[in-house]
Amino acid sequence: MMIRGNLSPALENPTPMMRVQKIVCHPFLIFAGLAALAIVFLSGCAVVVGGGAAVGTAAYQERGVQGVARDIATATRMRTNLLNAGGDFVTGVGVEVYEGRLLLTGMLPNEDMQAQTVGMAWKTEGVKDVLNEIQTGSATLRDFAKDAWITTQLHSKITIDEKILAINYSVETVNGLIYLIGIAQNQAELDRVIAHAKNISYVRRIINHVRIKRGAS
Repeated sequence: MMIRGNLSPALENPTPMMRVQKIVCHPFLIFAGLAALAIVFLSGCAVVVGGGAAVGTAAYQERGVQGVARDIATATRMRTNLLNAGGDFVTGVGVEVYEGRLLLTGMLPNEDMQAQTVGMAWKTEGVKDVLNEIQTGSATLRDFAKDAWITTQLHSKITIDEKILAINYSVETVNGLIYLIGIAQNQAELDRVIAHAKNISYVRRIINHVRIKRGAS
């Protein structure tokens, strides 16, 4: 039995803002939006929170403000190349640039796509070296979630460790393999980072592309 009542004028004639609110609050669209954000996060894309915050953070890195800016610009150019190449490249490849060294991670269906990606990388302005760590195969959402959890765990561990300058490290995890790139103050600091990584569940192996700071004892 349907009960009808007098609706207020506002409900009978919803304003454009009310219609927008109904669309935004639709559960499916909320889920789709969260899924899209997850894909961006897992594909290694950087999210810019604010110019001031980015500059302030860069000032404390060994690369310096200009070095960080150059690497961000290089990574952006590479991601643009991937975007132009097609959706499989965007969602399947992670990009990290540190001192002009381009670290490629992620998973692609076949070796031909890997070769195309490496070719794009070498043609990208600002790239000094290409570190190809792309795996062949496919991953499930469960795999993505597990890898994201591992990365978060390692970030947390090295951030609270007072003997590690975590700001100088970038971490990617694919299929249980942790990839490290950045600058270590010395071998002892790098050893601590690797030790933290080894103590995280589901970690299969650690691939190290971190260099030791010049002049470190």
